[in-house]
Amino acid sequence: MQPISAGVVASLTGFASSFVLVVAGLRAVGADDAQAASGLLAVTVASGLCCIILALSFRLPISFAWSTPGAALLVAAAGTTDDFRAATGAFLVCGVLILLCGLWPWLGRAITSIPRPLASAMLAGILFPICLAPITAAVEIPWLALPVIGVWLVLFRFAPRWAVPAAMVVAVIGIVVSADGDWLNGASIVPHPVFVAPVFDPLVIVSLGLPLFIVTMAGQNVPGFAVMSTLGYTLPPRPPLLASGIGTVAVSFIGGHAVNLAAITAAIMAGPDSHPDRSKRWIATVANGVGFVVLGLGAGVATALIAAAPPVLITAVAGLALLGTLVTAVVSSLEMPAHRIPAIATFLVTASGVTIVSIGSAFWGLLVGGVIMLWSAFPWRRRPAKPDADADAAPGSAPDSAPDPAPKG
Repeated sequence: MQPISAGVVASLTGFASSFVLVVAGLRAVGADDAQAASGLLAVTVASGLCCIILALSFRLPISFAWSTPGAALLVAAAGTTDDFRAATGAFLVCGVLILLCGLWPWLGRAITSIPRPLASAMLAGILFPICLAPITAAVEIPWLALPVIGVWLVLFRFAPRWAVPAAMVVAVIGIVVSADGDWLNGASIVPHPVFVAPVFDPLVIVSLGLPLFIVTMAGQNVPGFAVMSTLGYTLPPRPPLLASGIGTVAVSFIGGHAVNLAAITAAIMAGPDSHPDRSKRWIATVANGVGFVVLGLGAGVATALIAAAPPVLITAVAGLALLGTLVTAVVSSLEMPAHRIPAIATFLVTASGVTIVSIGSAFWGLLVGGVIMLWSAFPWRRRPAKPDADADAAPGSAPDSAPDPAPKG
C-alpha cells in the first residue's frame, strides 16, 4: 500500500496544483468552455496512460504530467490568437518536434544546447506576470484572495507539499459560496472530447508552438530526466520522448497542449518515501496514472467552476503554484555572471508581453537575449601591427626606431 498511497498523493497534488492554469491557458488562446474541458480531459488521461504503459513496460517509476510551464505560456500569450484551431495547430507542431527529438537524438541535443540562462530567463519572464496575480487579487477581491493566500502561507511553513492543493480547496469554497447557484447548469458532468481541426498559422506557430516546445523540453522533459538520475535511475531517453511526442500529438486534436515527463511529482514516486525498495517504486507511478485517469473524468465540472470564478482569483492560485518554479528559473538564469545581461534582457522582453508582427514576447525575448549574448561573446580583435613600422610612418616623419638627434653643443 505504501507505493500506491504515494501515487495517489502525487496525482492529487499534481492535478490540484495546476489544473486551473491549464484551463485558464486554453481559454486564453481561444478555447470555449467545452473545448477547455476537452483539453483538460485529454492531457490528464494521456498523462495517466503514459504513466501506466511505461511503468509496466520498464518496471521503472517513469511518470508523466501535462506541461505546467506550457500552460503558463498560454496564459502569457493571451491575445496572440483567438482562433483555437490555430492554437491546436501550434500544439501539434510542438508534439511533432518532441517526437523528432525522440527519433533523432541530435535534435534533442541541439535543443538542450540552447544556453540555459536564456531558456530559464524566458521561462521566468513567462511566469512573472502570473506570479504577480496574488498581489493584484489581494487588492481587487480581498474577501476571496486573502484566505487563499493565508492558507497557502501557513501550510508552506508546516506542510509545503499540501500548500497549493489546500489553497485551491479554499478558493473552490469561496467560488461556490460567492457564485450564483446555477454555476453548474449546462456543465457536462460526463467527459465529452471535442475534436478541433488544427489550422497551421505560421505566426501562431512561431509565437506559440516553438516557445511551447522549448519550455516543455527545457522546463519539463530535461528536468524530468535529471530528477530520475538524481534518484539513481538511468532512463533510456528515446521511449519517454516518444511517449511525450505521441501523447502531445494525440491530445492536440481534442484541445490538449502538451504531455511530458513529470519533475516535481516524479520525486514523490521515485524517491524513498514511495518505498524503501527501489524495485517496487514503479507501482506508485501506475497508481498515479490510474489516479490521473479518474481525475480527468471531472474535467467538465472543473472547467465550469473556473468559468464561474473571477479570472484574477484563478490566476492568483496559479501564481502561488508557480512561485517555486519562478525562483528556480530566476536563479538558473543568473548563476553565470557572464550571461546575466543577456538573461535579464530575455526576461524583460518576455515579461513585457509585447507582440510584434503578431508574434508573442516569448519568441522575441529569446531572440533578443541570443543576439546580445552573441554580440558580447564575439571575439573582437585589434588589427595586428605590421612588422615594417617604417611603412606605416607618415610621409616626412621620423620612424620610431630612428636614433635621437645629437645634442646641441
